Amino acid sequence: MYLTKTPFWLRSLYPSLVWRMPVQGEKKIYLTFDDGPHPQATPFVLDQLAAYGAKATFFCIGKNVAAEPDIYQRILAEGHTVGNHTQHHLNGWKTDDTTYLHDIATAEQYISSNLFRPPYGRIKRSQIKALHQQQKKIIMWDVLSADFDTRLTGEACLAYVLYHTQPGSIVLFHDSAKAWDRMSVALPKVLEYFSEKGFRFEGI
Repeated sequence: MYLTKTPFWLRSLYPSLVWRMPVQGEKKIYLTFDDGPHPQATPFVLDQLAAYGAKATFFCIGKNVAAEPDIYQRILAEGHTVGNHTQHHLNGWKTDDTTYLHDIATAEQYISSNLFRPPYGRIKRSQIKALHQQQKKIIMWDVLSADFDTRLTGEACLAYVLYHTQPGSIVLFHDSAKAWDRMSVALPKVLEYFSEKGFRFEGI
């Protein structure tokens, strides 16, 4: 089960995490991409963003950065923001704190950022506390494209994003093989739709 719109009650349980960006009425949206770099998906995303002058935030897996260093450097060279998504995509609920924090530290060898997003959005309060002590900003989301769900179509993912996104929304996509069929359909139309409505896309 997952929620395509993160409800207020859930956000209020973890007020120290970043769920939305303060925009004070400005028409800004914050696209984020998890699990890359990927040799097919990430260059596609970068090309789409460039076509609209859009910036985004990429939460990268350390081992994928090690495997695709040139794509990672392209993300940086084109002015996007990066964040840590662990070295091996660990589920915080199922991982002891020492192992979890060590995996994040390992990813830091490849990813220089104080931004962190927990894989699956699953993180223990003890892990949150430890990361805050390291001055990490934990970035969640308020709009989930659900592009990872192989039961859905790209048009369904697009509909979720168009319906739920507001100024200041942090929107979650994936630049991964699993999400490719849906993300590659939805992302160009999201960029087109909101650009035509005068929105800007920025990094966190």
